[in-house]
Amino acid sequence: MNIFEQLAYFFHYDFVIYALIVGVLISLCCAILGVTLVLKKYSMIGDGLSHIAFGSMTIAMVLAIADVYLMLPVTVVVAILLIRLTNSGKVKNDSAIAMLSVGALGLGYLIVSLFSSSANISGDICSTLFGSTSILTLSTLDVWTCLALTVFVLGFFILFHNKIFAVTFDETFAKATGVKTAVYNNIIAIIIGITIVLAMKLVGSLLISALIVFPAVSAIRLFKSYKLVIIFASIIGVVNSVLGILLSMLWGSPVGATIVAIDVVVYFVCWFVEIIIRETKRV
Repeated sequence: MNIFEQLAYFFHYDFVIYALIVGVLISLCCAILGVTLVLKKYSMIGDGLSHIAFGSMTIAMVLAIADVYLMLPVTVVVAILLIRLTNSGKVKNDSAIAMLSVGALGLGYLIVSLFSSSANISGDICSTLFGSTSILTLSTLDVWTCLALTVFVLGFFILFHNKIFAVTFDETFAKATGVKTAVYNNIIAIIIGITIVLAMKLVGSLLISALIVFPAVSAIRLFKSYKLVIIFASIIGVVNSVLGILLSMLWGSPVGATIVAIDVVVYFVCWFVEIIIRETKRV
């Protein structure tokens, strides 16, 4: 059976279709958000919040409740508090994220180790941290939830493009011109929190930053226009996720790790192309 026959065989299963749809939607949201976060120097915020989501999930496991009911509100609230604290200057951005990442990850693992009744704690933790199998167990509700989030994110960035541009590049000036920067920062924080929770199903909590950072920095290598960076980052994010999901099924490799490996390769390709373009202009 060749590659194309294998792929055609996979597409007979609904869970494969669901995985591809959710992968495209989540990677699109992450790429669009990633441009704003990278330019605002919040590129590691996804890493810190993903660990918060992991800690919340372990508590939900112990309490035997649906994890999303605890992960979502906790992650959103922490995202808002984190952005407010860093903007106020009370806590430095890198310090706040480092404390959140290490603290939440350590406490989460401790909680699940002490109180979980699962017979395979190590397997559950590995799947959660690296997204090994959860993308292939999606429900119709997961697909519709991701679709709703994508529509909201795209609508927000299209309708308030100018305001987001101002807040991203010069928040002080934007505030002086009457833009309610706190409101937009809070909305961005809410979107980040929701996206992080959903993205855990795709790449796991440890690899979420890759979906946010790599498409953005790859696009920034090649383009200087804000609009072009967003468009190209979105294309890179979607293509890389689709390739990662398909290759993971063909190779039997973890989905999240495969997507990240493709992200790394594409980044270096963009870097190489940038060098060629720069040298060509010099000549």
